[in-house]
Amino acid sequence: MDPRLLPLFAPLTTLRGVGPALATKLARVAGGERVLDLLFHMPDGYLDRSSMPLMAEAPEGAIVTLLVEVVGIEEGRAPRPWKVMIRDRSGFGEIAFFGRRPPAAFTVGAGLAVSGKIERFNGRVQLRNPERVAPAAQAAAIAGLEPVWPLTAGLFPGQVRGAMRQAVALVPELPEWHERSLLARERWPSFRDALTAVQVPAAMPDPAARQRLAYDEVLAQQLALGWARQRERKRPGRAIRGDGRLRDEALRRFGFALTPAQAGALAEIDADLGQPTRMLRLLQGDVGSGKTLVAVLAMLSVAEAGLQAALMAPTELLALQHFRTISALSPVPVVLLTGSVKGAERRAAMEGIGSGRFPLVIGTHALFQDAVAYRDLGLAVIDEQHRFGVEQRLQLGGKGARTDVLVMTATPIPRTLLLTQWGEMAVSRLRGKPGGRRPIRTTIHSLATFPTVLDGIDRALGRGEQVYWICPLVSESEVLDVAAAEERFALLRERFGDRVGLAHGRQDAAVRDAALGEFAAGRVRLLVATTVVEVGVDVPAATVMVIEHAERFGLAQLHQLRGRVGRGSAQSFCLLLHDDGLSETMRRRLVLLRDTEDGFRIADEDFRIRGGGDGLGTRQSGLPGFRLADAEQQERLLDIAHQDAAMLLERDPRLEGERGLAVRLLMRLFERKEAVQTLAAG
Repeated sequence: MDPRLLPLFAPLTTLRGVGPALATKLARVAGGERVLDLLFHMPDGYLDRSSMPLMAEAPEGAIVTLLVEVVGIEEGRAPRPWKVMIRDRSGFGEIAFFGRRPPAAFTVGAGLAVSGKIERFNGRVQLRNPERVAPAAQAAAIAGLEPVWPLTAGLFPGQVRGAMRQAVALVPELPEWHERSLLARERWPSFRDALTAVQVPAAMPDPAARQRLAYDEVLAQQLALGWARQRERKRPGRAIRGDGRLRDEALRRFGFALTPAQAGALAEIDADLGQPTRMLRLLQGDVGSGKTLVAVLAMLSVAEAGLQAALMAPTELLALQHFRTISALSPVPVVLLTGSVKGAERRAAMEGIGSGRFPLVIGTHALFQDAVAYRDLGLAVIDEQHRFGVEQRLQLGGKGARTDVLVMTATPIPRTLLLTQWGEMAVSRLRGKPGGRRPIRTTIHSLATFPTVLDGIDRALGRGEQVYWICPLVSESEVLDVAAAEERFALLRERFGDRVGLAHGRQDAAVRDAALGEFAAGRVRLLVATTVVEVGVDVPAATVMVIEHAERFGLAQLHQLRGRVGRGSAQSFCLLLHDDGLSETMRRRLVLLRDTEDGFRIADEDFRIRGGGDGLGTRQSGLPGFRLADAEQQERLLDIAHQDAAMLLERDPRLEGERGLAVRLLMRLFERKEAVQTLAAG
C-alpha cells in the first residue's frame, strides 16, 4: 500500500482519546474500524450556531449562542428541573436542566457562552439542556457550524467531532485523479479540501464538495467494473455457431414468430457466442416478454454445434416449469437434475450428462455440485441471478473449459443499476409481450370495498377462473407476514371452501411446492400467498391478482406480482387494495402502476423512490451500495463516470500513466482492492 494512505487505514484507536470502547461505538456508526471509515461517515446536515444575538432579540425556535452571566441557581426536585438564572444587557432568562444537575461551569457570577434552541416560557427566554457550553472568552469555539452525524446509543456529537478533526488532519495531499477540465467545469475542490469542507466546515459547505466526494466513489466503482469487463473480454472462449435446424423445429413447435425484441436479443447472443472470447451477457426481460424462449433458442444453437447447455433455476418448482417448457420445444433430449431427483433416476441423469446423451440440462444448484461432470458444457444459463450468489454463478460457468454465461432476470433493472450492479455484463433488453397476450387491467380500491371485491372473486371463480390473493407485508418480520397470510387464508376458506390454497415462505419446501403445484394443476382455484409467487410461477389460467395493502410494496415488486396473471389469451385483472389513509405520494405510485405496464419505467421510478442494491457487494435492496453518493446524485454522476472510466481504460488499460497511478490511489481508498491488486500483478 502507498505509505501516504497508511494513516487512513490505521485503527480508530490510533486517534488521541479514542479508546477501545469509544472506537467500538464509532465503528458501529461508521461501518468500519479504521480512520478512513470515520472520514466517510457523512453528516446528515449542519447546525449553525454562529448567530449570537442578545436574549431579547433571539427568535423563538432558532439555534443561537448567547453570551450570559449566571445570576442564580435554583435546585430541582423531580419532576421539576434545575434552573439557572442568566442575564445579558437586554434582560433576564433561564436555563432549565431536566434529568441532570448543571455542569460545574455554572456558578453565580460566571460569564458563559451557551448554545441551544430558544424557547419562551412565561414570557421569558429559556434554553433547555443547552447543547454546548464554554467560558465566554472561548465563545468562538462553539459559535460556528457543526456537522450533525448519525449517532448510536452512548455516542455523543462532541466525541465524533473530536475524532473527526484528528482524522481529517491525517488526510495527505494526494495527486489529482480527475481531469482538470472536469474539476473546472464542476468547480470541485481537491479530495482533501472536499473532506475538510464537509467534515470540519468553517462555513456552510458548497454542495460541490460533497458532490466531488460522491463522484470519487462512483468513478472508483465504474473503473472496477470497467476493469472486470476488460478481463472478461480477454478470457479465452471458443466460437460457437449452430446451423439453425434445431431452432427452426423449436419455433415450429412454439407456433408463434419471435417478436422484434426477441429477435434482436437473440442476434446479440449469437454474436457473442460466435466470438473466440467468453460471453457474459444479461438478458433482461420484462414480465411476460418471452425471455425463456430466447434462452432456449440460444441453448439449441449450442446443441447444434455439438456442445451442451445447462439452465440453472433458483427453485425446484421453477426448474420443473422450465423443464416442461423446454422439453415441449426441444427436438433433442432434455434432462432435469434437482435435489429431489434420487436413486436410479439420478444415476441415469448423471450418466447421460457425462456422456453427452443429454445436450440440454435443467436444474437447480445441483447442477454445479462436484459429482456432476459434463461432457462439454458450452453455455450456462442462470435464471433470476439475484437469487444466486456470484460464487454459484462462477461455479456453474467453471464446469466447462470455456463456458459462455447468459444471465436472465425477469426483474426490470433501472438504468442506474445496469451501470453499477450489472456493469461488467453486456445487456440485452426485452420490451413488449409475445403475440396473443392482452394488457392487464389494473384498478385501485380502498380496503373499505372489501366485501365488493369478495363478490367479484366469487363471480370469477364461478366462471372457472383462477385467482391469486397476495397478503400484505406486515413489517420486516416474515413471521408476521405469514400470520397475516394464514389469517386471510382462514377467512377466504370459510367463504370459498377447499378451493382455497396457501403458500408462504415459512412452509416446508415440499408443502409449499405442493400447494403451488395444486394451483398450477387447477385443483386449487384461489391461492393465498406471500411474495413467494413473485417470480417464476406460470399459470396461464390465472386471470385475477388481488394485492392487499399494495401501498406497502415497492413498485417493481408490485409489477412482478402483477405479471403472474396475463400469461394466457384471456383478459386478466389486477386489483390493488389500499388502506384508507393513503398519502399523496403512495397514491401517485399506485396510479403509475395502474397506468403503465412498462416495467423499465416502473423500475426507474422505484429506484428513485427506494434506492437499489449493492453494486459490487451482496445487498439487493435498500439504498445503493455507496457511502457518499445518493441515488439522486448517481443519475448524473454515473453517466459522467461511465464515460470517464471507459476513456481512461482505453487510453491506459494498465493504469500506468500519471493519471492512472493517481487513480490507483482512488481505487484503494474506495476498497476496489481486487482490481488494483490484479493490475499490479499483471
